[in-house]
Amino acid sequence: MAHSAVDRNQLWLRLNKAVRAAGPLSTPVCVVDLDAFEANARDLVRRAAGKPVRVASKSLRVPALIRLALRVPGFRGVLAYTLAEALWLHDRGVSDDLLVAYPTTDRAALEQLVLSPSAAAAVTVMVDSPAHLDLVDSVRSSTAVPVRVALDIDAGLRMGGQQVGPKRSPLYDTQDVLELAREVRDRPGFRLVGVMTYEGQVAGVPDEVPDRRARSLVVRRMKAASMSQLRVRRQEIADALAGEVELEFWNAGGSGSVAESAADPNVTEVAAGSGLLAPALFDHYQSFRPHPAAYFGLPVTRRPSAQVATVHGGGLVASGPAGADRLPVPWAPPGLHLTGLEGAGEVQTPLTGHPAGLLAVGDLVWFRHAKSGELFEHANLAHLLRADTFTDSVPTYRGLGQVF
Repeated sequence: MAHSAVDRNQLWLRLNKAVRAAGPLSTPVCVVDLDAFEANARDLVRRAAGKPVRVASKSLRVPALIRLALRVPGFRGVLAYTLAEALWLHDRGVSDDLLVAYPTTDRAALEQLVLSPSAAAAVTVMVDSPAHLDLVDSVRSSTAVPVRVALDIDAGLRMGGQQVGPKRSPLYDTQDVLELAREVRDRPGFRLVGVMTYEGQVAGVPDEVPDRRARSLVVRRMKAASMSQLRVRRQEIADALAGEVELEFWNAGGSGSVAESAADPNVTEVAAGSGLLAPALFDHYQSFRPHPAAYFGLPVTRRPSAQVATVHGGGLVASGPAGADRLPVPWAPPGLHLTGLEGAGEVQTPLTGHPAGLLAVGDLVWFRHAKSGELFEHANLAHLLRADTFTDSVPTYRGLGQVF
């Protein structure tokens, strides 16, 4: 999505006005623009075309934002990233429909799950191996409380002996899926209720990058081939499972593939989280145009030259393959750039570009994180913005003393 300098300057004015009215704030000042957040939520629901959207908590990590998303008509349930997080959200009444996106080996959390009938009824754990079932059995002395289970099935593209997509699950062939499904079904104390097929090579890869047009064309072709192959595989697996179990849900997709995933008749729900905050990595998708909704402000602490302004901190680098696209993006005022030698530093980040010469010590520069959710591991509070006013300041997981 193209973002004009005018829009970014107006954002700078709005954010700075809100900060002045709020009084001294600890930095980084993390902000969520609620108007943009809610517009993105409505657009995700539109793209899901009637299928419920499960909010991916990893991409938010702020309980108030998870609750806000769940209040939007069309959203239902939480896709948690650890069992401990799912149990914590359940205990606080955030949701009674929690799917853990990844297998767990957290024995303490598993013990808590099997000792709580209410939690076990609300939380579904992910498995892709009998070893995950063995772990559950190893922490309980009784199977009186059944554990809800979903199968994580590999959704990567396979062509010419190569696999494209997240290296998640060993379950690919229909027969392997069927064998594990039967084992879950036949083991006392387990209920097979769903499956997940996360096509990360579609959902998480930009496909309309202005300075990479040739590569973007290849990516779009890869995505089309992946969705075509996956649709056939999902049908084959669904047909095989139909005679063995009755599933409650089939989860698929992410913010970058909501419409494509929802179009598959076997998919009953889609997951989304990053699309709510629209981090920098989500700027260049052909199929949707989200509104940036999350920012962090850092103060200028010195001016080493007339052309450079240095802010305090800044090294909020995103996970994934190391590269320039994982660095935070100086956003407002527009026209600022990281330097090639220092990049985004842990304690200081020098910035160049025309606006650098206009900034004074104490001014705030606003950045966008490359990924969603990870920003809030670096702050205790998220300040919620309406127009040019902070309407609330809400704790992050970190602010509540939680590290999941």
